[in-house]
Amino acid sequence: MSLLQSTIAAIPAPDLAAAREAQARLDHKTKPPRSLGRLEDLACALAAVRGTAELELPRKAVVIMAGDHGVAEEGVSAFPQEVTAQMVLNFAGGGAAINVLARHAGAEVLVVDMGVKAPLPASPAIRSVRVAPGTANIAKGPAMTRAQATTALEAGIGVANELADRGVTLLAIGEMGIANTTPASALAAAFTGRPPAEVTGRGTGIGDEAHRRKIEVIARALEVNRPDPADPLGVLAALGGYEIAGLAGVVLGAAARRVPVLTDGLIATAAALCAVRIAPRAGFAVLASHRSVEAGHQHLLAALGKKPLFDFDLRLGEGTGATLAMHFVDAAVRVLREMATFASAGVSGRAT
Repeated sequence: MSLLQSTIAAIPAPDLAAAREAQARLDHKTKPPRSLGRLEDLACALAAVRGTAELELPRKAVVIMAGDHGVAEEGVSAFPQEVTAQMVLNFAGGGAAINVLARHAGAEVLVVDMGVKAPLPASPAIRSVRVAPGTANIAKGPAMTRAQATTALEAGIGVANELADRGVTLLAIGEMGIANTTPASALAAAFTGRPPAEVTGRGTGIGDEAHRRKIEVIARALEVNRPDPADPLGVLAALGGYEIAGLAGVVLGAAARRVPVLTDGLIATAAALCAVRIAPRAGFAVLASHRSVEAGHQHLLAALGKKPLFDFDLRLGEGTGATLAMHFVDAAVRVLREMATFASAGVSGRAT
């Protein structure tokens, strides 16, 4: 049995009994029932993933996977492709937005080169799991082979296993890859059945002409590759990216280890949907952090059946929204652990 197959087989069901126990405990806290709303839902969701209502404050990590995309040659991004490698070095140096937010959240950052086109200098701050130096152009054929997609998925599973073995109990996923909103939008169209115009946004801030070209490129990719939603691995291979496949593997590996995963924006959520289509049971471990301004994001969230925790009009990626959501997770756990009950505080409960 391959690592991918064994990981899928190991994914458990959510622990609904633990979720009910968490809600019962919350109902005895010094507040009206359900008055903390979705913060209570979050605590119960965490209990279902972790398999216990005895939640500890999480040990956190952000996984940023990077890869380049052949479709960049179609002029679908406002930035040149060399920015991918430059930003990976920025992550490694601690200077990007995600580094600032991760420090604030108390999360470590793991940067993984899944397939950046330009060779990167050896660095202890960059994990190299290069499948290839960028994908092929999806407007002309498949992004990668099924074997390459599987390799990337298993690399992500390996990262999730390593972090779980080190005691990490909460993951955020993020990405870097110039032009990667194009494959992510193509995946959204393939999995949701929405036309390209409905799921294609402006990515790095392209103008009207480039946006029209981007929609046409995605339509061409769907026509050339004819992805079959019943074959999710085939869809991922045809339209995805190495970093997208790697993050999908992180979701699968984390689900098998009962580690919750906070999605980020369009690209990371496309990766999560790929994972859930490959292994539907993995969906219980996915927590939606925010709603991106990217057009396709709401459709991906709907396909996952997830409601985001907040909406700050973010569109940066890198795992920034997912890392911000870690503060909500901390708050939910602290309420469950630290808030007094009516009995312990000597406060009278409801009269009726």
